[in-house]
Amino acid sequence: MLDLSRREALAATALAGLVASMPAWAQDGGGGAQWDLTDLYPNDAAWDEARKKVMADIPSLTKYQGRLGESAATLAAFLTAQSNLDRAASRVFVYASLSADADLRVSANQEREAQARDLLTSFGEAVAWSGPELLALGKAKIEGFIASNDTLKKHFDFQLRDVIRQADHLLSPEGEALLAGLGSPLSGPGNIREQLVASDIPWPTVKLSTGKDVRLDDQAYTLNRDAPNRADRKLVFDTFWAAYGKFQNSLGAAYLSHLKADIFRKKARKYPTSLAMALSDSNVPEGVYRTLVAETNNGLPQLHRYFELRRKMLGLPDMAYYDIYPPLVSLDKKVSVPEMRTATMAAVKPLGPEYGDMFAKASALKWMDPLPRPGKKSGAYMNPGAAFDVHPYLLLNLGENYEGMTTYAHEWGHAMHTLLANKYQVYEKTNYPIFTAEIASTCNEQLLVAYMVANAKTKQEKLFYLGQLLEGIRGTFFRQTMFAEFELSVHDKAEAGEGLSGEKFSAIYLDLLKRYHGPKVTVSDTYASEWAYIPHFYNSFYVYQYATCISAASFFARSVLKGGPKERDNYLGVLKAGGSDYPYDILKRAGLDMASPAPYQAVIATFKDTLDQIEALIA
Repeated sequence: MLDLSRREALAATALAGLVASMPAWAQDGGGGAQWDLTDLYPNDAAWDEARKKVMADIPSLTKYQGRLGESAATLAAFLTAQSNLDRAASRVFVYASLSADADLRVSANQEREAQARDLLTSFGEAVAWSGPELLALGKAKIEGFIASNDTLKKHFDFQLRDVIRQADHLLSPEGEALLAGLGSPLSGPGNIREQLVASDIPWPTVKLSTGKDVRLDDQAYTLNRDAPNRADRKLVFDTFWAAYGKFQNSLGAAYLSHLKADIFRKKARKYPTSLAMALSDSNVPEGVYRTLVAETNNGLPQLHRYFELRRKMLGLPDMAYYDIYPPLVSLDKKVSVPEMRTATMAAVKPLGPEYGDMFAKASALKWMDPLPRPGKKSGAYMNPGAAFDVHPYLLLNLGENYEGMTTYAHEWGHAMHTLLANKYQVYEKTNYPIFTAEIASTCNEQLLVAYMVANAKTKQEKLFYLGQLLEGIRGTFFRQTMFAEFELSVHDKAEAGEGLSGEKFSAIYLDLLKRYHGPKVTVSDTYASEWAYIPHFYNSFYVYQYATCISAASFFARSVLKGGPKERDNYLGVLKAGGSDYPYDILKRAGLDMASPAPYQAVIATFKDTLDQIEALIA
């Protein structure tokens, strides 16, 4: 889930702080820690001194309460003071969170992170009054202030106008306080689902052909669903999804309650649909969502073609849903972190000298903690919180293989996005939402795989890289859009007053599974319970952005590789724009209308081209 961006925080509470919270897109998926946290503070004592100073300065913001309408200068002074504190608080939080993640076993670091989170909470509470006060000024007065004040015009115009844009959907101070108080109970359905899955469902144990006994919870399913033995894969799928199916009614009741919570929120905020409410934060047109679903369905014949190719390459007599995860070919090739850097530098060369030089310099510095070790936080992320005044930090847990290399390129794509945004935008316009965030990272992946395919030394190696590209598009574009279509369908039915239950959710999901995987892939009715496995459904209308981002990334990667300086600069313009405008509008200026079929046709074209290349290699 994406935490509040600076723009989104302003819309809710007029730059209410909290931007130091690390966004979820930044949590994606040598040796000891290589990053240098002294770039932030020389030691823990200096950090604590900075934290205390921010805490002492927060109350000074209350002197502006009730005065924002006095003059443009007063409004500018308040927003500037708040922004300065935001930068200081972000830096405090980044140091504490990075220290904590470097070794989760060090209690002192965990305590510092808790102190930093308390600081952010205090900051948000101290300016909670500012949103309603800004709205009370009205559009005409705010526009007049912007026109007459250079600080407002340069730093805060977009954010102020965004507050006014959403004025019809914001309530009175009392109403906002009431909705805020409902946040915890309305999150109950997701908590219930999480508790059921984590502790109450009696997960079954199966014996694989290797003799190994596996208790099939969510994690074990992920680790064993690509088992090389086909009978093992079938056993894993049949047993795991049957276990979910036994709790279909309870899980269905939890999800239906979540849908009803969405309907309550959209009515309270006066949106026509839950989808409109979800897209409003970033001002994304509904046409983006609906065109994505329509064009993905138009591209399903290519996905079905892939499943037939997969059947042939795996040497199977037929194709079943449990056959979608084993790799098409294997590649046992170690890749060191320096080799990842060298390959990524070569892969991003088409992005031009500015990008290449910036990446070469940044990736040579101590900004990254790349390899796993005991006690270190799992996963991978790029933390931009202190980037404007210092630089981004990257926590990675790289395997020395191609997957590790794609993660390396992915997270450095985020870092480069941040560096370019910071170079070309003022601080208040640097923070970008997830709708554009994953484009930079995924485009790096697309450029990397194109480079690896072009430089593969054997047919087996080339097939491996092409197969990885196909799987990336299948999982990130087709599968996430299938999820998005499921969400749209069940919300539409709930808003129309149709009766829904776990059984109905399973029926809707099974229909999608069979349609997306085609007539030649056997999908057992048992697998219909897979909808209950997806925790993202409790963050409504979020997953579609994975599909839109890989679509945009494919569009830009194809245009950059086949085009010239104009195509390259169009793409880099997206990164340099940061959070200076709505993401849909930024992309449209770069020649990509996300409400049109073009981006989705581009990723399907990449998928088709890759299928063509593999078929030619194995002919």
